[in-house]
Amino acid sequence: MGWKSLDDMDLNGKRVLVRVDINVPVADGVVTDDTRIQRIVPTVRYILDAGGKPILLAHFGRPKGERVAEMSLKQLVPALEAAFDTPVRFADDCVGPEAEAAAASLSDGEVLLLENTRFHAEETKNDLALAEGMAKLGDVYCNDAFSAAHRAHSSTEALARLLPACAGRLMQQELSALEAALGAPKRPVTAVVGGAKVSTKLDLLSNLIEKVDYLVIGGGMANTFLVAQGLDVGKSLAEHAMTDTAIEIMSKAKTTGCTIVLPRDIVVAEAFEANAPNQVLPADQCPADAMILDAGPDSVAAVSEMLEKSQTLIWNGPLGAFELTPFDTATNAAALKAATLTREGKLTSVAGGGDTVAALNASGAATDFSYISTAGGAFLEWMEGKTLPGVAALDQ
Repeated sequence: MGWKSLDDMDLNGKRVLVRVDINVPVADGVVTDDTRIQRIVPTVRYILDAGGKPILLAHFGRPKGERVAEMSLKQLVPALEAAFDTPVRFADDCVGPEAEAAAASLSDGEVLLLENTRFHAEETKNDLALAEGMAKLGDVYCNDAFSAAHRAHSSTEALARLLPACAGRLMQQELSALEAALGAPKRPVTAVVGGAKVSTKLDLLSNLIEKVDYLVIGGGMANTFLVAQGLDVGKSLAEHAMTDTAIEIMSKAKTTGCTIVLPRDIVVAEAFEANAPNQVLPADQCPADAMILDAGPDSVAAVSEMLEKSQTLIWNGPLGAFELTPFDTATNAAALKAATLTREGKLTSVAGGGDTVAALNASGAATDFSYISTAGGAFLEWMEGKTLPGVAALDQ
């Protein structure tokens, strides 16, 4: 990893352009969940304490190059001031005379928030001229928005090449956690991958079977693999057209030395609804009129045993229909086992993805995982082995 952190930069008296993700939910002009704002506080406070002047660059919503009043970042100023405990000034553009004047007059201890970068259509085209306009505002570039690092935009990629560049604290945390999970992990490594469809996670599965020792497949994806093994899954969600692909993945795993783990037993019900009457059956005995909604206790025991043998875990997706009780049982049990091993210092556990974060929070396991990424698409692309433009641009 060739990127620099804030510790490598001289920030005293410098204007620091900080790319952040503060795409937070807002109702009637008021922030309703400030989680993303709280996660950038360490970076902003560090810059202020080091004598620097933070200038925040961010997108908000999808205005598609138009000025949309409801997507102005100005409405976030009160929430930012509360989080940073310092005055936050606002400029009505992210480039041009007004932004330049605001940046030039920024006082020590103040933060400047620039208007939505996506009010410029050029932003999403990674336009160099727009990036050059942004570069005039600062002396140092800091990217603290890993969640936007998979996009080659002016404020995430081109700008990073125009100024001395580094990763912010949140970006640094994320990159360090992912390096520990997939870059140079302690072995054995187990990956848990769930979700509805194999077709949406082909790149992920193909990359993981070359990187991990055990691959646990759950959710609707597991049903497709069971079908590929010749089993009847009744009315279960399954991609029958993807069975040849599933066979290829299982075959390739044998050559890479990756053990694929599928449900040994299943929890089935006739209706996809909470607390539907259900029963536990061997994986090869799904009734024709039922659907698989969770992995059974034997499957959970097998996953738990595997986690005990592992030193690293990377998790993306639930093992069953976690949004419906009691079909959250396998996901919760496996997550709590991983949390216990992590707490005891026996496992490094990294997780990410929308459903994953929700499932781990619901289980109560989230607080004990080594790291949980909220980056969504960027986290998934990293797991797929893809180069992230926003990260690559820091590696100069």
